[in-house]
Amino acid sequence: MKLDLLSLTHLELKEQIKGKGIAGYIADQLYHWLYRAYQIDPEKWTNISKANRDLLFESFSLHLPQVIWQGLSKDGTRKFLLKMQDGQTVEAVALPGRNRLSICLSSQVGCAVGCRFCHTGTQGLKRHLSTAEVVGQYVAVTHWLQTQVNSELKFSNIVYMGQGEPLHNFENVKKATEIFVEPKGIGLGQRRITLSTSGLVPQIKRLHEFPPINFAISLHSAHNDARTALMPINKVYNLEKLFQAIQTIPLKAHRRITYEYLLIDDFNDRPEDIIALAKLLKRSESKINIIPFNEYPGAIYKRPSDEKIAWFCHQLNDRGFTCTVRTTKGEDILAACGQLKSEYDKVNLWQEDQQLKVLSEKKKSQFSFT
Repeated sequence: MKLDLLSLTHLELKEQIKGKGIAGYIADQLYHWLYRAYQIDPEKWTNISKANRDLLFESFSLHLPQVIWQGLSKDGTRKFLLKMQDGQTVEAVALPGRNRLSICLSSQVGCAVGCRFCHTGTQGLKRHLSTAEVVGQYVAVTHWLQTQVNSELKFSNIVYMGQGEPLHNFENVKKATEIFVEPKGIGLGQRRITLSTSGLVPQIKRLHEFPPINFAISLHSAHNDARTALMPINKVYNLEKLFQAIQTIPLKAHRRITYEYLLIDDFNDRPEDIIALAKLLKRSESKINIIPFNEYPGAIYKRPSDEKIAWFCHQLNDRGFTCTVRTTKGEDILAACGQLKSEYDKVNLWQEDQQLKVLSEKKKSQFSFT
């Protein structure tokens, strides 16, 4: 069986091609074409001879996920539905921000964790993504944007916050991260990659094996009963076990753990929730990111009012915490946090419903990608 080029770290690729009788420097050239030029047509790898290309593809393959649908939000967010070789699909999201362009990557087809607030959780777990499929999302979306929107577009940041639990697919996500930070390829800085986990304690204790990227914990409540109601994983790894594991995460100087807190109307937005959070977290090592609940078809929870969201964050800031509110992006195309589910038919229906609401309120939007 042929190895996919996108599955190999630079060192692995160099060793593999030298074993095939090809000069090791060809690995540098391949990494340039794949991860600097985003050129996926081998015929255009002009500094690699045809003889060497033929030798390469006797042992290696190159398979990119196929973009089968993409949607543009009124805020500039783009969601991509990507089909793998076996027909399974995942979603990735391009998130424009001030002085940055981030990509939200998926790590699994579906998810086994089953968080009650998450659209992906209703899908169940179908399988892990391979290293090549994780990396392939990045390459495929970059290639699409450069050929369809702007040839200069490149991602400055990666967030593992798409479909799936990244630490459930530990080895493949770890290896993909090593490829993303490789200086001869994409060369992203470690601070520009963030991995979010629901709290798989055994894997958290292994995070020292990862490159020292940023880590985020899906917390959502400082009360075990409420967190269990939202996240069944808390039955196995409750707050006590979770925070014992968090203490083992190697933090570089001036780094903090981000605690994601999904704010749900009349559920975890009370004064007692603020008090419990303040007792649970260490101010010097914590950053709290408030995520207002993003509604989706069939959701049982509701988003709090803007006033309630601002009050909750202000109360934590007053207690000495660094607290921010995540800007909701791509909600009109089901691309916001917790809304991904590999289904573009429901996305279209949701878009139509949202567009009718916008028209009825006589609001105007500008559609652009910057």
